[in-house]
Amino acid sequence: MRVVHKGLILSCLPLLLVSAAALGGLNGVDVTITNDGTEDVVVTVYDTSVHPHSVVLEHERINGFTQIPLSLSADENGRGNLAWVAVSADPNSRKCGHAIREGLRDSTSVHVHADSDCGST
Repeated sequence: MRVVHKGLILSCLPLLLVSAAALGGLNGVDVTITNDGTEDVVVTVYDTSVHPHSVVLEHERINGFTQIPLSLSADENGRGNLAWVAVSADPNSRKCGHAIREGLRDSTSVHVHADSDCGST
């Protein structure tokens, strides 16, 4: 009887390990959004690890050199993916910026800025 229990435990062990790894991804990936300039910017950040993409920071004004912690969903590799859009807070000298960052690990700092022409819309 003991042999059956040991066999059952050993056969379930790989399933438990895979389940634990999958649940580890549910904790998310913690990143920091950093305004890397002196000018204030208004930033929107999208979590692109999930479909449809979700907004994790919406039209948030970030002062110069300020950091904001965020948590992203982990993708199938346990990494975070995001896209950001920034607009300068000063309406008299409008500048824009955007980027996509993929494969982010915990504690990664993502630098945002608005230093390009916005173009006509």
